[in-house]
Amino acid sequence: MTRTALVTASYAPDFERCRLLCETIDRFVTGYTRHYILVEHRDVALFRQLESPRRVVIDENDLLPRWIRPFPDPSNFGRRRIWLSPRTMPLRGWHVQQFRRIAIAAHADEDAFFYIDSDVAFLKSFDCASVWRGSDLRLFRRDGDLLRPVPGDQRIWSEHAGQVLGLVPVSPAGHDYIGTLIAWRRDALLTMCNHIERITGRHWIAAIGRSRRFSECMIYGRYADEVLMAEGHYHDATEFCRVYWFAPAPTDAEFLAFVEAMTPEQVAIGMQSFIGDDTVRIRKLLK
Repeated sequence: MTRTALVTASYAPDFERCRLLCETIDRFVTGYTRHYILVEHRDVALFRQLESPRRVVIDENDLLPRWIRPFPDPSNFGRRRIWLSPRTMPLRGWHVQQFRRIAIAAHADEDAFFYIDSDVAFLKSFDCASVWRGSDLRLFRRDGDLLRPVPGDQRIWSEHAGQVLGLVPVSPAGHDYIGTLIAWRRDALLTMCNHIERITGRHWIAAIGRSRRFSECMIYGRYADEVLMAEGHYHDATEFCRVYWFAPAPTDAEFLAFVEAMTPEQVAIGMQSFIGDDTVRIRKLLK
């Protein structure tokens, strides 16, 4: 029988959002073993409040090598954090959250990990068993998206994935693997890290972190498709989460219209934390 864990990488400014996520997981989500919350060492005590028999907070010090550590960023008087090491570029928290999401594979023993950002809230029932077809795990993929003009850095992220995996810069098929509520196999993550180290001659974090423009979703997706040849996976472009991407925060009416526009397969919403909305209002509107 396959076992699936939930994984959320978070940090202190998102604590209340993460609390709301946990409440909605407890109400709506089934078919998982444990929910791992991965945080920086200084945030562990805060997030321990969210622990339960099936929810565990994990210190990034238990996941990442000792040679990469966070420090106050002097460029903004220590209000933000910067992760420094002799082997990588200076990195921000969102970079290191990606490392945590990969590194959990060496720490936990479930067959797969279902990733949920801390600014997500479930509004409908979801069974994690639904991401499996027998022994094959769902691989989220937008077919051919990078063959068309795309906003943001998706093509750059695909090129970076090609470099660390020893592949052509951008997949000829141009697939995009970036999404919310996606699942990865533990065995594929472990062999992916070994593959990166064999190709680059560096620790996988050092290889990925030589650039500041990378996506763990793109790395895993290209590895699964172009190295493993999709073994152990099946492809699906269904969006489980409806995400509100851009500031300013929606008005009450806009928020309710956003929720009403969820498609039948969408089970959760994501309100990007950088738009500045607060969980008090979100809780009120969701009642």
